[in-house]
Amino acid sequence: MVTALLDTAIVVDVLRRYPPAVAWLGQQGQLGISTVVWLEIIEGASDRQAEQNALLLLRRFERVETMTGDVDWAIRQLLRFHLSHGVDAMDCLIASVNQRMGVPLYTRNLKHFAPLLGDLARQPY
Repeated sequence: MVTALLDTAIVVDVLRRYPPAVAWLGQQGQLGISTVVWLEIIEGASDRQAEQNALLLLRRFERVETMTGDVDWAIRQLLRFHLSHGVDAMDCLIASVNQRMGVPLYTRNLKHFAPLLGDLARQPY
């Protein structure tokens, strides 16, 4: 059972072997990533080797699919927070899965995710 989900920035930190991220991840239980985060990580690969490294890391996490209700929630949040807080569509889609599941999202971007998720948006390190 997934106890929390990761935002793209956290996965990128682990891929880059950022020591606080690697240490923090080693202390966590079963974490997941949304389909949107999975796609963003693959899209960010600069070459085949980077893509393979990303795929190896992504296999460590349970992938949680985005559902129709998540998209509907994301649209409502985008209309509510895009202009006032600079929240973008991908932020809303990522947060929608956490909102549905009621589990924390570990992120370094509290500015965008706290308005969407309140206390479920948490900075891990």
